[in-house]
Amino acid sequence: MLFVVDFDGTLSVRDTVDAMLERFAGPEWAAVEQEWLDGHITAVQCMQKQLRMVKADHVALESFFRGIQLDASFLPFYKHVTQFAQVAVVSDGLDHAIKVALKNADFPDMPVYANKLHFVPDGIDISWPHKNPQCSGGNGVCKCAVASSLAGDRTVVLIGDGKSDACLAKDADIVFAKGSLIKYCENNDIPHIKFQTFADVLAKVKTWPQEAPQRREAGLRA
Repeated sequence: MLFVVDFDGTLSVRDTVDAMLERFAGPEWAAVEQEWLDGHITAVQCMQKQLRMVKADHVALESFFRGIQLDASFLPFYKHVTQFAQVAVVSDGLDHAIKVALKNADFPDMPVYANKLHFVPDGIDISWPHKNPQCSGGNGVCKCAVASSLAGDRTVVLIGDGKSDACLAKDADIVFAKGSLIKYCENNDIPHIKFQTFADVLAKVKTWPQEAPQRREAGLRA
């Protein structure tokens, strides 16, 4: 079994990139965000435009990344599921920010698949090591491709909250959804389990049989 865990708004308490833009960019970043939400630009175009608006030095940004608040209930979840499954953080956010936040919170070392952050004078830039030209979501990180490369024939469990999780939600064996991902699953008849924290996820996982459950066996909405 493979757990694909989103970061921003899922493992982290709030969206890290939005919080960074609120602190270090002008208000015009929100208009770019709306363009993406409305489907006028891709996630890659949105992120590239927004990150170039960030005006801060390396020290200020590192301090911000260390201050990212994580869901503390992830730790007992991780301890339980790693007895029988692999956990990977797969995010359309920034790799360095995620790794700094995880290390600062003394979270376990686990694989992180995300866009690559680059420090430039007075700000940051981005590159796309996990971009897939065929990604239907237009994301910097194609979560479907990453999950496929990691899972093999294992059951894939997605835990996510937003638009970057939508593509994988269609293909994952089991979906835990919060935030806007719930509405997406409802609108597209995708079976899912609602959650708020990893304590909710752990409670559900503990009800599963030892064998990898199918969607209906996992207690999902039909």
